[in-house]
Amino acid sequence: MLHMDKIVTLSELLTRLGPTRKADGRVVFTNGCFDILHAGHVRYLAAARAQGDLLVVGLNSDKSVGLIKEKERPILPQDQRAEVIAALCCVDFVILFDEADPLALITAIQPDILVKGADWEERHIVGADIVKAGGGRIVRIPITVDVSTSGIIRRIIDRYQKNQTAKD
Repeated sequence: MLHMDKIVTLSELLTRLGPTRKADGRVVFTNGCFDILHAGHVRYLAAARAQGDLLVVGLNSDKSVGLIKEKERPILPQDQRAEVIAALCCVDFVILFDEADPLALITAIQPDILVKGADWEERHIVGADIVKAGGGRIVRIPITVDVSTSGIIRRIIDRYQKNQTAKD
């Protein structure tokens, strides 16, 4: 499957999940902004995919990121972020959402496994109650320490400022 074919609408996704569900496959769902993709993201998504047979990534749209992050974010627009995530071999589908959280998506998809970073307490994971009520499970993946988009942005700014000071 070409990576751009992995970026789907909800109706397309529900149709394309059919064969996996009929074969008793386990659908894994995770979500995030994935702004400036880094090694921590790649490790996390690979670990999420290893939990089941198919990985759906709910990607915060630009509108959604604006609701939950500082005003300068996202750095990369949603179409580029979706394309980069879709190009990863561990990702089966990418679906954008405009809300502050993926509750509506989780409710519609009814994943067998919901994955979030271990920095999230299970009681704060959006949709955990829905997944568990449907017989699914919640998996918390350890995060890569000292690797974050915010940290990368800070290092870029610090280096730029240091270079500007050296020029003066």
